Amino acid sequence: MRAHEVDYRIHGGDMQFVEVELDPGESAVAEAGAMMYMTSAIEMETIFGDGSQQGNRGMLDALVGAGKRLLTGESLFMTVFTNTGQGKQHVSFAAPYPGKILPMDLSTLGGELICQKDAFLCAAKGVSIGIAFQRRLGVGLFGGEGFIMERLQGDGLAFVHAGGTVHALDLAPGQVLRVDTGCLVALQPTVDYDIQAVRGIKTALFGGEGLFFATLTGPGRVWLQSLPLSRLAARIRQAMPITGTRREEGSILGGIGDLLDGDR
Repeated sequence: MRAHEVDYRIHGGDMQFVEVELDPGESAVAEAGAMMYMTSAIEMETIFGDGSQQGNRGMLDALVGAGKRLLTGESLFMTVFTNTGQGKQHVSFAAPYPGKILPMDLSTLGGELICQKDAFLCAAKGVSIGIAFQRRLGVGLFGGEGFIMERLQGDGLAFVHAGGTVHALDLAPGQVLRVDTGCLVALQPTVDYDIQAVRGIKTALFGGEGLFFATLTGPGRVWLQSLPLSRLAARIRQAMPITGTRREEGSILGGIGDLLDGDR
C-alpha cells in the first residue's frame, strides 16, 4: 500500500510550522498535540500506533505498534487527520522548539530512515513509525539516544524536526565523520553508527565536549543539528534564577532590586 501523496508548505524561520494540503480522502498522521490549525472539512481521529495500513490490521497489530511507540518514549496514541470534504483542505503542525522542519521523501531515500527519538513530527498516512535497536552496547549506553531510535519506513513524505540549523552531509563509502552525540538528527540505514571515546584524560574531563563522539561511516546521508534540545535545556537551567532571588543578566541592578524589595 502506497502512502498518501500530500502537498506541503513550510512557514517561518526559527519557529516553523508545516502546512499539509490534503485532497479528498487523503490523510496525515501526527504526534498527539502537534496540530496547529485545520480547516473545516478535516476530521480528526485518535488511534493506537502509527496509522500505517490501519484499516487492514487487527487489534494485536495495533497494540504492537503502540508498544513500539511506548519504547521510544512517545505517546501510545497518534492522531490521523482526514479530508472528508469535496475540495482541498489544510492541516498544520508546529515545531515544539526553535529549529527547522525537514521534509523527508522516503521514496527517494531508499524507503527507510533512522532518526533520534522525538524528531518525528508528522507524515502522510501509510508511513510506518517504528523502532530501531542499536546493536552495539557502547552505542546504547553512550550514544546519546540510548538503545532505541525511531525508524521511518514507507514511500511517502515524513516531516522531522531538528534544533537550530540543520546540515546534511553525504558520506562516501568508508568516509568517517565524528559528531557530538546530541547533534545527530537522522541517518540512512546504510550509515554505520558507533561510539568512540575522547582521547586524553585532560581533554575528556575539561574539554567540555563530553566523553564520547559518535562515529559515522559511509556510504549514506546524515543530518546534523546545531542546537540539540538537551543543550538548549541546559542553558535555560543555567539562566534560571535561584528561588527567592532576582537575576538581571549579571547587572548590579539585580542586587539593588533585591535590597529594595526587602529580599536581602
